Amino acid sequence: MKHQGTTYNIPICLWILDSHPFAPPLCFLKPSGNMGIRVGRHIDAQGRIYLPYLQNWSHPKSTVTGLIREMAVKFEEELPLYSLSAEDGARQRELLSYIAQVTDGVSSMDVKAPSRAKVTVIGGGDMALACLLAVSAKGTAGKLLLLDPTDGEAAGGAAADLEIFSLPNVQVTKDFSAIAGSAIVIVTVNSWSNSQSYVGVLQSNVELLRGILPSVAHHCPKCLLLVASQPVEIMTYATWKLSGFPHNRVLGIGCNLDSGRFRHVIEKLADSEEGAQGAWIIGEQSDNKVAVWGAPDSSANRQTPCKLYPKIFQEQLTSRALEILKGKGQRSWSVGLSVADITDTLVQNKGKVHSVSALCKGQFGVQEEVFLSIPCVLGSAGVTGAVQTLQDEAQIWETLQRSAAAIESVQQQLRL
Repeated sequence: MKHQGTTYNIPICLWILDSHPFAPPLCFLKPSGNMGIRVGRHIDAQGRIYLPYLQNWSHPKSTVTGLIREMAVKFEEELPLYSLSAEDGARQRELLSYIAQVTDGVSSMDVKAPSRAKVTVIGGGDMALACLLAVSAKGTAGKLLLLDPTDGEAAGGAAADLEIFSLPNVQVTKDFSAIAGSAIVIVTVNSWSNSQSYVGVLQSNVELLRGILPSVAHHCPKCLLLVASQPVEIMTYATWKLSGFPHNRVLGIGCNLDSGRFRHVIEKLADSEEGAQGAWIIGEQSDNKVAVWGAPDSSANRQTPCKLYPKIFQEQLTSRALEILKGKGQRSWSVGLSVADITDTLVQNKGKVHSVSALCKGQFGVQEEVFLSIPCVLGSAGVTGAVQTLQDEAQIWETLQRSAAAIESVQQQLRL
């Protein structure tokens, strides 16, 4: 690039994440030993580059080529590096060592290091215990807390059992102030009664959430809310409304478990892991869910396009896989494993794609404020993007729109 008529070479490092191209790369200056970093509007003291292009990243409009063009424009206005004097050499070596840790992944910044994040599970039944144990087994959280808002043993006694047979780094409480500092709060509460109508049961669940979420929002105003309560679409919507959180920080478990099972069966049938990466289950977590295939550039969690099977082979694989999975329910332990999978992505900021319940208004032709399971890019900020490059869009859109209308009809009957 040129600055005031002089040509300069600006060394940079682009750190491409697993979620690329749906999430932007991390960008750092890579100064040599005789260069110093000029801190400014777009550069911090560690050499991290911040540009409007990165903040407004939107696939497929945003590209690495476009990013580099903007860098050249911004750096022509203000050079990000300057020549160091000899006495600054020691400080520069220390800075370069730090940047090397960030960009090259040495042990002091190893992503596999034990997590220090605090995760809270709210509930007192088998679902809560399954989620807690699965998250614990995965090593996702440095500290786990089970908050049981129920009285007595009515919920199944999971909290009481944990108090008897304690686990490392697990705390059981009924005090909402104990959840302060939680990065993720997992909501599993449910109220079921055969004596109530369907809408009556849902309203009971809403009242449970109404008694819980204000305290959660007060003690954990920056947490992410992951909803496992059923029906997950409506309970996620109610959680969003009652918490007052931005929609990207509220998500439901959706069809993450179904998608994982679906891809696993596809892998076995096709004898290929690569081809299954574009397979998803989306929509409602019910009989209305639908199996779809991603287009070549929407491969989950990969930088390279997924293998695209011929349409007739996709249909054969889908039909056979759904037949195998028919009747396979969502038991507490399997849901717990799915919750741990999502929690791990959120806590570790992996930028992976999961089929989760997210606000769907404005996507796939959906006009209602409803939560449906769609492939979403997840990270420490919650839902950071959605994958819309799916095949057979007209058919998919019609299915999602029918589900949205049905869910909206029920939501309008609830007092929120």
